[in-house]
Amino acid sequence: MGSLHYSFLVLLAILVSSANAQKGLHLPVRKDPKTLQHYTTFQMGSNRTNINTVIDLGAEILWFGCDNYTSNSYSPIACDSSKCELAKGLGCIVECHRSDPRPGCTNNTCGSTNFNPFEEFLSGEGYYEDTLYAKENVQVPQFIFSCSSNDYLKGLASGTIGMLGLARTQISLHKQVTGKLNLPDKFSICLPSSGLGKLSIGDVSSSSKPDISPLLKSTPLIINPNSTSPVHAVGDAAVEYFIGVKSIRVNGETLSIKDSYFTFDKDGNGGTKISTIQNYTSLHTSIYKPLTRAFVKAASDMKIKSVAAVAPFRACFSSSSISKTAAGPAVPPIDLVLPGTDVYWRINGANSIVEIDQKTSCLGFVEAAPRPKPATAWPTTSIVIGTHQLEENLLVFDLVSSQLQFSSSLLAHGKSCSRV
Repeated sequence: MGSLHYSFLVLLAILVSSANAQKGLHLPVRKDPKTLQHYTTFQMGSNRTNINTVIDLGAEILWFGCDNYTSNSYSPIACDSSKCELAKGLGCIVECHRSDPRPGCTNNTCGSTNFNPFEEFLSGEGYYEDTLYAKENVQVPQFIFSCSSNDYLKGLASGTIGMLGLARTQISLHKQVTGKLNLPDKFSICLPSSGLGKLSIGDVSSSSKPDISPLLKSTPLIINPNSTSPVHAVGDAAVEYFIGVKSIRVNGETLSIKDSYFTFDKDGNGGTKISTIQNYTSLHTSIYKPLTRAFVKAASDMKIKSVAAVAPFRACFSSSSISKTAAGPAVPPIDLVLPGTDVYWRINGANSIVEIDQKTSCLGFVEAAPRPKPATAWPTTSIVIGTHQLEENLLVFDLVSSQLQFSSSLLAHGKSCSRV
């Protein structure tokens, strides 16, 4: 009788886990106040170790510092295996001399290249697999990840130990989760300005309340045929997320900018991509200057007083001359105009203005650094939408239909990422 009772409990646990998995995987998102990086938390391995990692839309894999990581359920990915081929492994690790092989130290292991974007360095490490756990008892078995030495964590937010990749690759978080749980390849992300946000994989419909859906607009996700990654093979396409901005408006007036900056040239330069690594949207000089001029003029027309610039920003204002609204400071709206009839991504005050202190507020866009000579090995993007412009916006990445759905500021509708 006792064994039957035990078997029933095991079966019940499996059914509950399976049912929860069908709802997708949901992770909390927090903002580090010092670095302004956004990170999430999940568990890995037999000990269910809590792992905090910075979210990177452009990163290809999950990697984290494994110096203190132990698990009885992990295993290395062999050099000549199909999983190594799936991960596009580079070479083979054969130089671990420890007597207790563990993640980060295993011979004949599929090699990986881990990139820390904050220090801009690469480390050659290995691929492993273990079980990833999320809330609501969701388990993702044999999840492929990479280890790194804790020496390579410089620049990451305090308490985080790696990078969580959401790019268009076979072993990114969303691809592995949706593949193993038999869910559509979709994910949504809502970066909070404070409090909790959410990252949802698979069933993104459960990531927001029904009253959010009418706020969403849609635009195609496009692919840059030239890779923008620090490590890639000749002929590889970019794995980051690009959208087809056609023009920019400030207070309803279209800026005079050459169309060529909004499209890719033969080398992959140009276009618009979305980044969760860059704090503020960066613009090519030929976009930044007309945007700043138009914004300053439109602000002046609203009786907003300009003050001395505060680096890295060029256009700053007296905070006392700016009134407040539900969507943040009352300043001229900025629209990223997209393909389709009346489709645009509106950037209101909460996303366009950075409050330096009680006296000074600045336009939160930065001028992109010029390309070094000789040019870098990967293309330069004209517009990189940063996290300040993404906060309190719900983004749904539908890789099945290759569409991005976006809400613009939830604050303008009395909502926030903490309440979706």
